Amino acid sequence: MNKLYTLLGILCLPIIALSQTDNQSTLSIDDIMGGEHFIGQTPHSPFWAKDSKTVYFYWNKEDKSFDQLYKFDVKSKKYTVVDSEEQKHLPTSKAVWNKKKSQLIYSKEGNIYLFDVKKGISTQLTSSSDYDSSPKYLLNEEKISFKRANNLYTLDLSNGLIHQITHFKKGNAPKKGKKSDQQKFLEDQQLELFEIVRNRKDRKEESKAHKDAIKLNNTSNIYIGNKYVFDVKLSSDENYVVYSLGTSAGNFATEMPVWVEGTGYVKMQNARAKVGSPEDTYENYIYDIQKDSVITIDLSGLEGLDKTPEFFSDYDKSAEDYKKTVVMHEAHFSPISNHAVVDIRSYDNKDRWIAQINFNDGTLTQIDHQHDEAWIGGPGISGWNFWVAPIGWVNDKTIWYQSEKTGFSHVYTYNVVSKKTTQVTEGAFEINETKVSNDGQYFYLTSNKERPAEQHLYKVSINGGEMLKITESVGKHETLLSPDEKYIVDRYSYANKPWEIYLQQNKKGAESTQITKSTSEAFDNYEWRDPEIVQFDAKDGEKVHARIYKPSKEKDLHKAVIFVHGAGYLQNVHKWWSAYHREYMFHNLLVDNGYTVLDIDYRASAGYGRDWRTGIYRHMGGKDLSDHVDGAKYLIKEHGIDASKVGIYGGSYGGFITLMAMFNEGDTFKAGAAIRSVTDWAHYNHPYTSNILNTPALDPDAYKKSSPIYFAEGLKGDLLILHGMVDDNVQFSDVVRLSQRLIELKKENWEMAIYPIEPHGFKETSSWIDEYKRIFKLFQEKL
Repeated sequence: MNKLYTLLGILCLPIIALSQTDNQSTLSIDDIMGGEHFIGQTPHSPFWAKDSKTVYFYWNKEDKSFDQLYKFDVKSKKYTVVDSEEQKHLPTSKAVWNKKKSQLIYSKEGNIYLFDVKKGISTQLTSSSDYDSSPKYLLNEEKISFKRANNLYTLDLSNGLIHQITHFKKGNAPKKGKKSDQQKFLEDQQLELFEIVRNRKDRKEESKAHKDAIKLNNTSNIYIGNKYVFDVKLSSDENYVVYSLGTSAGNFATEMPVWVEGTGYVKMQNARAKVGSPEDTYENYIYDIQKDSVITIDLSGLEGLDKTPEFFSDYDKSAEDYKKTVVMHEAHFSPISNHAVVDIRSYDNKDRWIAQINFNDGTLTQIDHQHDEAWIGGPGISGWNFWVAPIGWVNDKTIWYQSEKTGFSHVYTYNVVSKKTTQVTEGAFEINETKVSNDGQYFYLTSNKERPAEQHLYKVSINGGEMLKITESVGKHETLLSPDEKYIVDRYSYANKPWEIYLQQNKKGAESTQITKSTSEAFDNYEWRDPEIVQFDAKDGEKVHARIYKPSKEKDLHKAVIFVHGAGYLQNVHKWWSAYHREYMFHNLLVDNGYTVLDIDYRASAGYGRDWRTGIYRHMGGKDLSDHVDGAKYLIKEHGIDASKVGIYGGSYGGFITLMAMFNEGDTFKAGAAIRSVTDWAHYNHPYTSNILNTPALDPDAYKKSSPIYFAEGLKGDLLILHGMVDDNVQFSDVVRLSQRLIELKKENWEMAIYPIEPHGFKETSSWIDEYKRIFKLFQEKL
């Protein structure tokens, strides 16, 4: 009989304190589920002072209710807390430099500021009740532009004069009534017969011309009907504005009850729409400022617009039933000339174009077209059609972008004058981040070139060639160059060492200085394992990467737990501190109690290229599930695990795989804990799901074979379901519907624990403790 567990004090579990072997300290679930309160608060979000002498970073070292800002002096090698008064006047990390690197502009709390580097003084340039943002230096740097209420303005730095460039106005332009032939005859007759009529007409036109000539603000209205402004960008020479107008598809949000909050009432809260809901559509325009005219940008010439996806042939429908709609992202203007490139996506995210805008007629010159029968994505590339991919200018004629056209995400350049494309990096590895050096001669790249389990900083010529590795320590390096490019601030971690901030010179092999030490004494007292990275064979011949945690021979109980990471496109088999730090510590606790733990980068995980990323297209719970079955076989064959003692657990996508495993592979997995699990993909969000499974109306077969709710009759082993009731991502209704299905199927070997105040990612330590005590109890009793 199923039991409904809550956190309301109805049922309590005993405190679990677990003894250790191997001369290590005692671990308890109560401690490790405290997360950073047990580990120590890790520093984050470093940024440089504009003079390259100071590094700033956020750190809750004193375990306050907020993260404090610290500063580290490069010369003295000491850090201090930044007081609130100094913090008020600091430029933001997104400040924009002028060419001489003598000043920068930035937006802060809705106003625009200018910072003089030499004087170290910030000057407020605007003060408005509207939100001023997106400051940019214009061509001669005597002016800047900024955005206010979706309109563009310029500000003259010499005198502070603000000029409005665009004036978008709701509604339609006043119509000039068309005169009938009869009306025109009578008016012409009056002008012909009467001199006073002719004089009055001439004087009226003369007066209007004079008023227009002396008018201070010559900004014309741009009527947008009932649409809204989506993106608006000004060219550096102030000649052109590129903008988009959106048409709302309506509100298709779901509603979610919030059960426990301050008023004592249950309230309803809007949440995301479901996959397949209609999306807003857009039209794109050029405003020629000098001619005061608007030109429509023509997207009809893009290559492949008439191509029907292959999956559509599985259904009895004609190609005319599939309409490929596209969206154009914001324009990227060249620093000096009037060149502008745009990133364009199809709504089904199977096509991506990069194109150059022709300002004379609104046509496009296609630079690059990538088509993928699955979906466009990969590091440095937007994974959804409304997330803007990074594109930048190397110089006034050359852009850079990333593409997965070779099967791995690499850097390319394109010269808009010569029309030449150059592949800068190549190989069976990925580029994660790209930055152009100050002199425009090099790229600084973060890449997993050596192996998927590491990420390092590299330097390579703009024209390609050998990649010079700058960082050395095994793990992951999140680096940020100083403005003068002499130093690197490096947020670094290793598999069993949490994130700390380091400083090193921008040289290969330079010594790295640790700035912070964040871990607690309790955390340091335990000897955390460095899991071995292994590979095993999948049934289709592919090599699957995994991390394995092994107990000592004396304590090996020949039972195993397989952990399934979430998010789908995420990586957890690596040599840096895991985003799943609670789970990592839980795995150490399991090993202390005789378990072997396997953590797999299954099909669709990040770090292994396009084919691995899209391996679940149209069948979630296909190769990603079989990878876990093959992982269990590997444990049984190579590590002596008892085939009747294999469990599985995970959250979100990991919870989904757990359900699919328990429903479809009951002979392999004897117990499973499914946390915040998707049970029916037709009820999940659009951006993520439509990439992988298309939409329910167009590809219903993909949804039926990918959704656990259709396979619930296959449950054999013991299943524990855990879910937050205010989860606005994977909504609580998902497991409510599944529980009804299990009840109707008369299944008895399942239980559910619900958490009334928890969203998708749990917030309260008490909830984490309760959740993992139940998971541990499940494995202890059922394996």
